[in-house]
Amino acid sequence: MENPEDVRHETVMDTGAEKLGRTYAQSLLAAAEGRGIIDSIVDQLNRLVDEYLAGSPQLAAAFASPRIDATDKGRIIDRIFGDEFDPLLVNFLKVMASRGRLGYVPAVRDGATALFDEHFGQVLAKVSTAVPLDDALRTQITDRLGNALGKKVRLQEVVDPELIGGMVIRVGDTVFDSSVATRLDAIGKRAREGFSSKLSQRFEQLTG
Repeated sequence: MENPEDVRHETVMDTGAEKLGRTYAQSLLAAAEGRGIIDSIVDQLNRLVDEYLAGSPQLAAAFASPRIDATDKGRIIDRIFGDEFDPLLVNFLKVMASRGRLGYVPAVRDGATALFDEHFGQVLAKVSTAVPLDDALRTQITDRLGNALGKKVRLQEVVDPELIGGMVIRVGDTVFDSSVATRLDAIGKRAREGFSSKLSQRFEQLTG
């Protein structure tokens, strides 16, 4: 299989990727909505990008490679996803492969999640913290942001050890930043016990 570095990653380099991804996403979600499986399809599409493609540069390279024909890509899709994903998504991937667009799957995912949020009147909030959120703080963030924005909030959680002492919340172009720079002499010394309560206090300061 080709070296991933030798393959042109269309979703990054092609300025039309966002528009194309949204167009394909509209078709996919329309078909999924007709079968009442839109939630499942969006979830599987997220897993495809975040787990399979992100976890395997070789697979991502195969998807994007113009040197692998549609038939071979179809076999790869069947072998890896045939028993894992809904037939609607599997067939959709094959259609993309037949049109030489399989490298745009991440752009399709981005378009699908944006359309999904629009459809259900919700917004995406990206929350970065030094350690994983616990259930109590996750609920607090979701509820308070939802009340402030007047919409249902869907969280995307990112763990960033550099944010010791705070959190960063991004909603669209708006950033709520309560991060504290990590001092070199404190690395490895800060106790993790009680960290969620400190994050909760920071969140109160951000949204209070």
